[in-house]
Amino acid sequence: MKPGDVLLQLALQFALLSLIAVGGANAVVPEMHRFFVESRGWISDSEFADLFAIAQAAPGPNVMIVGLLGWQVAGTLGAVVATVAMCGPSGLLIYGVGRVWHRFRGKPWRAAVQTGMAPLTVGLILASGYILARAADQGWAGYAVTAATVVMVLTTKLHPLWLLGAAAVLGCLGLV
Repeated sequence: MKPGDVLLQLALQFALLSLIAVGGANAVVPEMHRFFVESRGWISDSEFADLFAIAQAAPGPNVMIVGLLGWQVAGTLGAVVATVAMCGPSGLLIYGVGRVWHRFRGKPWRAAVQTGMAPLTVGLILASGYILARAADQGWAGYAVTAATVVMVLTTKLHPLWLLGAAAVLGCLGLV
């Protein structure tokens, strides 16, 4: 496969994902995983999980995963192509929708659309969490750490990075 073919595939895939990424790039992580790991075989499950973890731990927007995936398969140019393809179409769409949205700010259908988008976004994010847990956890200990992390995030005010650090320590000790 020619490098240009990979760049074209990246551009097309991320341009499409851009238009359905309600809630941000994390909402389409399952489709990114399917494309990069299952469909193209460009990276492994663990590489995907590692890139996602790096993107989330680094300061900045959640769209960083897109650039990392592009970089992993096609270098610097792949990162640029993937990021522009992910941000360009949705940016143009939001610009157009924003103008219409503002014009109809008092209409009842606008509130209905906003209310309907919330469960859609939550569902997409939950699907992303499921895919990442499957990709990262390789045994009962990994699943136990993931489950404990979910419980801690939902029941305490502890910052998730502390939990990530604790999981890293368990991994370094060979317990996970």
